[in-house]
Amino acid sequence: MVDSQKYNIGEYYRPLTAWAYAGYTFLFILPFIGIVFIIVFSLNNENINRRNYARSYLCWLLIALILFAIVMFTGLLPLITQQVRNSQFFS
Repeated sequence: MVDSQKYNIGEYYRPLTAWAYAGYTFLFILPFIGIVFIIVFSLNNENINRRNYARSYLCWLLIALILFAIVMFTGLLPLITQQVRNSQFFS
């Protein structure tokens, strides 16, 4: 583990721990509060690692929303749900 005091890298470049990533992921999946925190952390300039993680999470969220919209507007959702219901997992 990198100690920010030992190497004097400052708060801006301080790496996030695994628990920080887990905590931020849990925070980001909350319905409305998560979106607010994603936007705030994406625009925040206090820690570059947290900012980049929030931006990457926002990009993946936008990709998922675009794919979901494509599935909804092309009418593939009923076909997908019908295939899932007819699969052997639900027999």
